[in-house]
Amino acid sequence: MRLSIVVGIVIGFLACSSPEAKQRVIEQKQEEKDSIALLYQPEEANKQIDDFMQKLHQKSAFNGNVLIAQKGKIIYQNTFGWADYLKKDSLKIDSKFELASVSKPMTALGVLKLVEEEKVRLDQTVNDFFPDFPYPGITIQMLLTHRSGLPNYVYFAEGVWKDKKKGMSNMDAINLLIEHKPNRYGAPDGRFHYNNSNYMVLAGIIEKVTGQDFAVYMNEKIFRPAGMKNTAVLSKAVYEKIPTDVIGHDKVWRRSVVQNFLDGPVGDKGIYSTVQDLYLLDRALNEGRVLDKALLDSAYLPRNDAKRNLFSYGYGWRTFSPEGNQIVYHTGWWHGFRNLYVRDLTSDITIVLLSNMANGSLVKLDELYEILKMPILRQNAYNANGDFIVN
Repeated sequence: MRLSIVVGIVIGFLACSSPEAKQRVIEQKQEEKDSIALLYQPEEANKQIDDFMQKLHQKSAFNGNVLIAQKGKIIYQNTFGWADYLKKDSLKIDSKFELASVSKPMTALGVLKLVEEEKVRLDQTVNDFFPDFPYPGITIQMLLTHRSGLPNYVYFAEGVWKDKKKGMSNMDAINLLIEHKPNRYGAPDGRFHYNNSNYMVLAGIIEKVTGQDFAVYMNEKIFRPAGMKNTAVLSKAVYEKIPTDVIGHDKVWRRSVVQNFLDGPVGDKGIYSTVQDLYLLDRALNEGRVLDKALLDSAYLPRNDAKRNLFSYGYGWRTFSPEGNQIVYHTGWWHGFRNLYVRDLTSDITIVLLSNMANGSLVKLDELYEILKMPILRQNAYNANGDFIVN
């Protein structure tokens, strides 16, 4: 055998033995698994679900994409209506929607990944990262569980952000809190108060700790490991116009919702994704590809008083714990987008509904839950006061 051939074989063996090459092989195998997981045979679709979704579209004006899976198999997916009503362009199954607050579970995963890597601790305070922050005693855990008592920047910024044509960054929003010191809503570790400031600050902490843009970090640590190829963080602070074909609409079609400076801060919102990518995230979490199982399980624990109606909030997930079942979910509502992401961890059922029409169609899902034999029914979407949870 010629020396050149021997050298070539050795070099090839070493290349394949490198960590980068091994990782690529792992990723290729996972891509094959993801492709299989996304296989769907329309002729085998659950007719009851299709009948329900067609009726929801026609009678309640649901406009968006839906995917439902059970035990690792997609049993239904479909698109209904327009991406942009003015253009009359139909939605596609890989159309990217602004997830609104469905971004929060992923931001929480990003934070918990730093905990897993021992780069942050849950008991560290915001002041450990931003010394001038004017609200002492707020820990990362309090931010994750909405028990910080912070004022909501979304309401406060409207009156103090001067250049309304320019999107704020997370650091801009944090600096506004530092400069103007609006009154807080409550004491640290007090009552649960759902608040976008918590997750906006968490995204800021991620950027501070890693030295990376939130979009880059989330792609490297969450989206790519989960096989989410059509998911990204998109901020008005970066783009003059966020590059998406799906436009959010108000309750009437003739009025689309225009992006503004509040589309700049991310973490509380600002992640764009597809129904299929959210299903792949569910699979990746179940398989332990994103986060250590014990740490992930801690995110699902109810961390607020759930005695009244079994509803609570963990680390980035709303929780519902009827007897014998563990369900985590999140809703989202922002600038014409309204979404629902439900994961029944006990029965292994995943429901993803992404809508670009801000109407009440997603409050009428009782029949769907009954078809799937999910123990949520009507009360799933409501809090203790009877209000639909869509933040």
